Amino acid sequence: MNKSRIFVACDTSNLNKIKKIISQTKSKNLKITPKFGLQFFYSKQGRKFLEKFNNDYWLDLKINDIPQTAVSAINSLKDLKKCKYITVHANGGMNMLKAIKREAKKINKDLKVLGVTILTSLDNKSLKKIGYTKSVKQLVLKQANLIKESGCDGIVCSAHEAKIVRKKYKNLFIVTPGIRLPGDNKNDQSRVMTPSEAFKNKVSGIVMGRSLTKGNIKINTKRLINHLNK
Repeated sequence: MNKSRIFVACDTSNLNKIKKIISQTKSKNLKITPKFGLQFFYSKQGRKFLEKFNNDYWLDLKINDIPQTAVSAINSLKDLKKCKYITVHANGGMNMLKAIKREAKKINKDLKVLGVTILTSLDNKSLKKIGYTKSVKQLVLKQANLIKESGCDGIVCSAHEAKIVRKKYKNLFIVTPGIRLPGDNKNDQSRVMTPSEAFKNKVSGIVMGRSLTKGNIKINTKRLINHLNK
């Protein structure tokens, strides 16, 4: 279980809650790395906190813009030395992905660029309304190929698509959001899975939010450890 890579989604702009999540998910049995998204990063205290934060973390910004703007965005993060992962949208296209990867390598050799595929809040019906004609699985495979060819370090997709992506790409770093402990509410996610189910699909890591951070964080963390030990 110690090899299981777990990321906890710190989805709040409240600095005290952020500190509580980080401290109470610490465990000698499992290493849990914080993931900071737009809500915290855009908050008044968020950027300042990350400048001084002295542990590895994931900055989930899902960058999606023209290549030059995307590169400038990455360059503006060069002072965040402990940022180990950054996310970009596959929808930005090959040129954007390549440009971001090149810039990331320049500012921090340890920074990993992860390409985001179809969001776990979307399903086939949602995609059709947007204008896509392919299914979720077809699009994720297509985007996985794009991300791999661009030279990015890994992909973000739901655990439901991870199995087919892993079958095609044996060594690709795959992280899956939309993870819930058994019995927990799906909330705004459409394609969810339990931690053990996700790891059975040979994912590299999982992202957990409300299943860990809602209610008693320490008890939730113990629930996760017990779940993975079964």
